[in-house]
Amino acid sequence: MPGPEGPLFIGSDIYRGSSYGRNHPLRVPRVSTVMDLSRALGWLPRERFRLSPRAKPAALTAWHTPAYVAALKAAEATGEVDDETRARHHIGTLSNPVFPQIFSRPATGAGGVMLAAEMLARQGGAIHVPGGGTHHGLPDRANGFCYLNDPVLAMLAFRAFGVRRIAYVDIDAHHCDGVEHAFAGDPETLLISTHEENRWPFSGLLEDDGGGNCFNLPLPKALNDSEMRAVLHGLILPRVSAFAPEAIVLQAGADAVLEDPLARLALSNNAHAEVMQALRPLAPRFLLLGGGGYNPWTVGRLWTLLWGLLSGQEIPDRLPPAAQSVLGALHWGGGGRPPPEAHLITTLRDPPREGPVRPEVRDRLARLAGR
Repeated sequence: MPGPEGPLFIGSDIYRGSSYGRNHPLRVPRVSTVMDLSRALGWLPRERFRLSPRAKPAALTAWHTPAYVAALKAAEATGEVDDETRARHHIGTLSNPVFPQIFSRPATGAGGVMLAAEMLARQGGAIHVPGGGTHHGLPDRANGFCYLNDPVLAMLAFRAFGVRRIAYVDIDAHHCDGVEHAFAGDPETLLISTHEENRWPFSGLLEDDGGGNCFNLPLPKALNDSEMRAVLHGLILPRVSAFAPEAIVLQAGADAVLEDPLARLALSNNAHAEVMQALRPLAPRFLLLGGGGYNPWTVGRLWTLLWGLLSGQEIPDRLPPAAQSVLGALHWGGGGRPPPEAHLITTLRDPPREGPVRPEVRDRLARLAGR
């Protein structure tokens, strides 16, 4: 259990054997890499690991519609959808394809975060669920590679167990449109989203306050570590501290790092680590989720780094041979992308990517500070 005994990691081997298909960005392994790398480093002993349950359909209807949940189950059973289902629920599309685990994989992620919320509500502490973070899902349809919205389900589970004041911080390269849809205007929820400007889903504008409880910060391309630090100290920490949450949910999408193919930000994984370590002391309950991330080396290293820091490990300057073997065995799964640079195999931390804090970043922070 979390609390006095230390943080927990909730994972599953369902991620090892499932893929959205060979032409989809989510063909690459992610959660399985984090588990394998953490074990190779000796950071995932039995007492720290909990197998993720699969959420039952009735539990998913805490936010998703029964018809949509039923459509996901039927798509998994038959391996196909008809035109009406595709149009209504947006499954069977290029972004949200039908694949063999179309229900069971996202239901496992949802089950993991809902279990984490229950455990944290009862005992406090910190839990990492790297299979969580699917922040685009909508009540009745898939959206942006996300079939279910597990951050929303986790936050509703917190509420069901008496935890009311929740701060949700999202540092994915894409705006958390599904989470904002669920909690905009809720005075007991604080939502902060940093994301790349002019990138899908093209929501989360600076002026969008969601009815008062949402702070959206679109950020320019080539965002560097120094700029993210300015965001941390100029927006995230002041707002979360003032809100005094009972629980913090951090969605640590890995697509904001330099090497990710689906975004144009330029962070190192040190930026994510700095955000996590600064937020952790601000609430008695801390839920760390995954999210986006489409470079198999950067995703696996980043979420493993966060787990190592969360669980109090010493981060090595150079990975031992067993850990290097895990990273060396990864591949893109097609697509003709270049092989990884050497440090993506031999180290866990990226080289820092500092730089100037551009005027547009300072200006946007000042505008949000004035609210």
